[in-house]
Amino acid sequence: KANEYYEKKQFHHANELYQGILPMVKGTRNFEPMYYRYAWSYYYMKDYLSASYHFKNFVDFFPTSRDAEECRYMHAVSLYRLSPKASLDQTNTVKAVEAMQAYINLYPDSKRLPEANKYMDEARRKLEQKEAAAAHLYYNISQYKAAGVAFKNVLRNYPESPSADYYQFMIIKSLYNYARQSVESKQEERYANAISAFHDFKQEFPDSKYLRDAEGIFARADNSLKKLRK
Repeated sequence: KANEYYEKKQFHHANELYQGILPMVKGTRNFEPMYYRYAWSYYYMKDYLSASYHFKNFVDFFPTSRDAEECRYMHAVSLYRLSPKASLDQTNTVKAVEAMQAYINLYPDSKRLPEANKYMDEARRKLEQKEAAAAHLYYNISQYKAAGVAFKNVLRNYPESPSADYYQFMIIKSLYNYARQSVESKQEERYANAISAFHDFKQEFPDSKYLRDAEGIFARADNSLKKLRK
């Protein structure tokens, strides 16, 4: 009857029956196919937390099963489904990235690899947005030292990002404003740091759309530095 409900896509009914039957069939040949459907029933019900747990359990119970690869993959996918929008806590996104990377490492020739990489890219993009938003917050509340460190971290963690030149530009802005608000005895070193960041930017991103604005900041930092040295 449980299988009948499952085939009819009545997953709530199937799940309830499987839940009651599983303890009685544990250790028999029916346990593996039943647990497989039990895990999938949670996924189809969009209870992704339970699905991730039971897909992982399936792999632990039946590591040599022909369905072990699929369940390891679905464990990662279920975690990804739990991932919230970028502005919220990204704990589940981090777990999804870790689980998906583990799957890719174990099955480098899997037919699911293109889709797995797509999930990885989407999850990493969300994590990048979260980090970048935190860096912007520091900048917007005039915590320029913290902003500079935060943008450097974003750039280090996501060097291939399409926004890499923007992050480097924001590092220049943050360092310049940090120098400008510093006591005079600290300004020379801090303007020099902003100038150094500009040279890195110009070398790395010579065609960036932010280059002209960066050159303006460089000119102001350079003038301030020359005045201090006089």
